[in-house]
Amino acid sequence: MSEQANTPESNEPPTPETNGKRPENVSPEQPKPQVSNVEKIKQRKQVWFSAPLNRKLLKLAVYSKCQVEECQCTGWKKVQEQQAFTFNDVCKCEHTIENHVSHLRSKPENEVNRVLSMAIDFDNIYAAMNREENPETKKVYGCLFRLLRKCILTLETPTIDGPLGCPPFERATIHKAITNMLVYKFSHLAQQEWKTMCELARILIQYLNNWEFPPPSPDHIVRQEEMTIYRVEYRRWLVFCHIPMFCDSLKHTDTTMAFGKTLLRTVFKHIKKQIMDQFHRARDQMTQERRVMLLTHFPPFLNVLDKELFAPSSPIFDPDFKHIPTLHLQSLLESCRKPAQDANTPSTATTVKRPNETPVRETKRKRDEHFEDIPEETVAQIIRTIDDPNYMTGPDLVFSEDAPATDEVPKTEEKKKIIELKVVGNSLTEPVPKQTMIWLIGLQNVFSHQLPRMPIEYISQLLFDPKHRTLALIKENHLIGGICFRMFETQGFTEIVFCAVTNREQIKGYGTHLMNHLKDYHIRKGVLHFLTFADQNAIGYFERQGFSKDIKLSRSIYQGYIKDYEGATLMHCELNPKIIYTEFTATVRKQKKIVKQLIYQQQRTVSKVHRGLTFFKEGVTTLPIESIPGIEETGWRPAARATRLVHQLEESQDIDVLAGMLKVVLHSVKNHEDAWPFKVPVDKNTVLDYYDLIKYPMDLKTMAERLKSRYYVSRRLFIADMMRIFTNCKIYNAPDTEYYQCAVNLQQYFQTKMKEIGLWDK
Repeated sequence: MSEQANTPESNEPPTPETNGKRPENVSPEQPKPQVSNVEKIKQRKQVWFSAPLNRKLLKLAVYSKCQVEECQCTGWKKVQEQQAFTFNDVCKCEHTIENHVSHLRSKPENEVNRVLSMAIDFDNIYAAMNREENPETKKVYGCLFRLLRKCILTLETPTIDGPLGCPPFERATIHKAITNMLVYKFSHLAQQEWKTMCELARILIQYLNNWEFPPPSPDHIVRQEEMTIYRVEYRRWLVFCHIPMFCDSLKHTDTTMAFGKTLLRTVFKHIKKQIMDQFHRARDQMTQERRVMLLTHFPPFLNVLDKELFAPSSPIFDPDFKHIPTLHLQSLLESCRKPAQDANTPSTATTVKRPNETPVRETKRKRDEHFEDIPEETVAQIIRTIDDPNYMTGPDLVFSEDAPATDEVPKTEEKKKIIELKVVGNSLTEPVPKQTMIWLIGLQNVFSHQLPRMPIEYISQLLFDPKHRTLALIKENHLIGGICFRMFETQGFTEIVFCAVTNREQIKGYGTHLMNHLKDYHIRKGVLHFLTFADQNAIGYFERQGFSKDIKLSRSIYQGYIKDYEGATLMHCELNPKIIYTEFTATVRKQKKIVKQLIYQQQRTVSKVHRGLTFFKEGVTTLPIESIPGIEETGWRPAARATRLVHQLEESQDIDVLAGMLKVVLHSVKNHEDAWPFKVPVDKNTVLDYYDLIKYPMDLKTMAERLKSRYYVSRRLFIADMMRIFTNCKIYNAPDTEYYQCAVNLQQYFQTKMKEIGLWDK
């Protein structure tokens, strides 16, 4: 690029202040050097903005088109080497510098500065492009380089259009998801604990906004099956988040405001490790309070996000997530807007906004659940039972399912080699086997007969297009059906164009078998999304194959790629890479049989026939539920009756009776083997920072004193104090500590004891 050496002002270096890569002596998890480079660019631009107009015009002459009619010169180029230039110096086009900048003299100062800013950004991107080694990144720099060059010539504002779309790329952004998680997972905490969670969220958001995503490569941190998706997301990050940080002529969007679950899932495991490694390296420079927050509370916070991120359906990524915050949380959502600053950790400039939400009962959140594993011998016995040819006889007949799975017949025929499935397609660069062409012609006949509203020319055009492939179903060497599709690997989805099975072979499960094979084929290719336009007659079939009218892909991903059909409905299917779809129905049916056999065995062990009720024949009109023979064996407990009694006690102010019941529970809790950390208040001389972090301490000794003084006028006060003990412990101690586990066990025991005497109705 010759213009780079022809800047009229000799004191303007052609190299940029940053090329988008961190210096070698800076670790990739430290964004501060990059931020300082951004500030350096801004300061340099300000120097140029305050320069005299003539100096600005001399610089812009290199990038400005010659204004002489019929001259095609797109930028002033010097004819001879010299130290200083004037407006009368001649360009290689034989016109002066003045001819290149005459149109700018009448422009207002802010417009000249805007064009000058684009010129400086142009220089920066050019140098970054030349220094970049990765071809993927270099290509993106080249596109933006050409865009800025064009905008300087036309004096337009740079706008980025094209297949990458525009941010946000998902309705539920990373910023929104983290904010939702604060409300969904931590809104029950007290004010001080909530502030801690809020601070951790700020640190994480700022870290993500400054993290430099590595370019896609074979030794990349992203799994191979996610590489196609990551490649698209990486380009978007470069264009909308990274490069605009040092080229402010382009619109900048924070990473957490542009991307959502898709990008975060591909890199979160790696980011989580890096951020904790950084904190551990800087632990000696942290204050004690900061060290506790980042090294003790941050790992559980990241684990919660990790769990929600990879959950099949987490509400925090629901764009319509709603949840009314508690009163103290509402006030904090307004007050916790100042950025978190610390010399050893990333600062943040994000805010947590108050959501407009509807209530979700906190008690519905999953607690620590302990499932009892079924013994291996029992499972083995059940599998032998359901695999036994005589399984469907005798008493087990009640569980029989005579109807075979939808795709059972095709699977059997495939094993016997009666049918086979082939992925076929045309090619313009390699010889196409004769058999492949015969199959393609056969598929053309099938599609044209089964899809009469579709022009045969159009079917032929797509079927023989080298970019399309077809999964052909062949039975006894005859084509009986197929699915024609086009894979867009860079976008991470496939469009299903045609799908049909001949009339005489329908309702035999071939359609399901075809689709299952197609799903397994795409999982092996790393493409996990299907899109198709279905007419009214095909919607039912696609719904049975897992398609939905709810399109979860961002419109910008597929817009301009897929063919639109009038009167058809767009449908979407997301594949689960952990499922083998051709084995899915058989696996689910076998699991169902195992569960039913378990239920049957359990029923046989507890089944008992009681005599019928004779009370009513003897003139009794009512009787207590607990007097019904066998009622308690079903799991019924008279808890509701005890709860009503508690309510009556509270309403009648009979505190002594209530205190007696609470005393029984407190005594049991104090004698539990895991109660030892909570029997007396924490010694502030031993645990120096405990009372700095825990503002509302509680212990079993204090509770006993309160119970004795009749402080607990309702069971809710008693429950609140007890739960405060467990909450304080979980806040101060890490999940892998003995204290934390004691709190979990004792909380579960406490709830059990309260339920036994009818004092727990949560």
